[in-house]
Amino acid sequence: QQLHPIVVLLYLMQFVCLFLAMLIYRGETITVRCEIHGGDTEWDYEWETNSIRKPPNQNEYRIRSASSSNSGNYRCKGRMKSSQHETTEWSDSVTLTVSDNEPRPVLTVSPSWLSPGASVTLNCEVEHPSAGWSFYWYKAVPDLSEESSSYELLPDGSGTAQDSYIIHGQTHTAGYVCRAERGDPEYHTDHSQPKFVWSAGQFVSLSASLTVSPDRVQHFTSDSVSLTCEGNFTEWRVRKFSEDGRLSDCRRMTGSTCDINTSKSDTAVYWCESGSGEFSSAVNITVQNDDVPILVSPVHPVTEGASVNLSCSLRTQKILSNVFFYHNDKLIQNDTRGELKISAVSKSDEGFYKCQYSGRESAQSWMSVKVTFKFIVFISCFRSIQSESHSPGSSTNHGVNQNETHEYGSLQHGQH
Repeated sequence: QQLHPIVVLLYLMQFVCLFLAMLIYRGETITVRCEIHGGDTEWDYEWETNSIRKPPNQNEYRIRSASSSNSGNYRCKGRMKSSQHETTEWSDSVTLTVSDNEPRPVLTVSPSWLSPGASVTLNCEVEHPSAGWSFYWYKAVPDLSEESSSYELLPDGSGTAQDSYIIHGQTHTAGYVCRAERGDPEYHTDHSQPKFVWSAGQFVSLSASLTVSPDRVQHFTSDSVSLTCEGNFTEWRVRKFSEDGRLSDCRRMTGSTCDINTSKSDTAVYWCESGSGEFSSAVNITVQNDDVPILVSPVHPVTEGASVNLSCSLRTQKILSNVFFYHNDKLIQNDTRGELKISAVSKSDEGFYKCQYSGRESAQSWMSVKVTFKFIVFISCFRSIQSESHSPGSSTNHGVNQNETHEYGSLQHGQH
């Protein structure tokens, strides 16, 4: 007599998954569980995996440390203990695939360049998404004495169920990483590669500055780029915080200038540091492959009201025509001109820009706008003028008090 069909629930790391196929990783602990609808405890269970029959057993089939040999299809059926002739049908199969590759989560940040005080969202994704992960969030803290970074757990960043984490009030350039865990005993992934959030307000020292020649964010491989430190200091070094989380110094430093023959590994954030610990503002440098155009845009923030020209360039052709320009992924210009000219920059012009030529797109770069504040200064002067008038036989003093107000117009003070 055939009783109620049974179903197989896959318990992956103590998390119930109603999937008929599941990717798991070598070393994980998994449990496949057999349940009979309307049944009770008076059952023996028989398991079949890859056409190999297992003897009657408990309703859970546990694999303590999965390996590739555990990949395959799993199904079960039940047999009444009191009557070995009463059995259920075979359940549907559940397919387990055990990967020998260790999972490494991928972290994305949005936006990757923001104004000081804004919020940024981190997203952590495990390849071949599957259920049951908890996420851990860290800040990558550069060790100034070593060419490395350590990871500092973010507030409330331990074991979150959500795969996203919001940082409010971001004020400094920083690197972030994530990792994921699941199960009992815990199985955890490696840390993700660091991703960086660039904030124009990281360094505020007015006594040190960094210039880049040529003055643009994007460069081709094998370009010659010079980064020069300026200020009243005798000792300089150019520091680099790369995408893989390494902190390093420029190795071709001549006086106060760092010379780079660019490669993809030179995509990083750079700044100057004096011997006494003064920091310049930081700049973002991106190195692109030679087969795509680059956007020519300034490395430093543009002052509000100033004019700026953006252009598109190929390794083999510096001046292009019929170029498409995009602002925050929105097409803003498409004509025969090879440049985008903004005659008076405003805060609304801030954002990501990219160009497209002959079907090929550049990477996008952030253009920051520095707001200026206008002050009208009124200076009130009190002047006392003493005049003396002499006439024969008499002396008369006349005191004259005169208030004068002078208006000095529009002294501009730039925000640094």
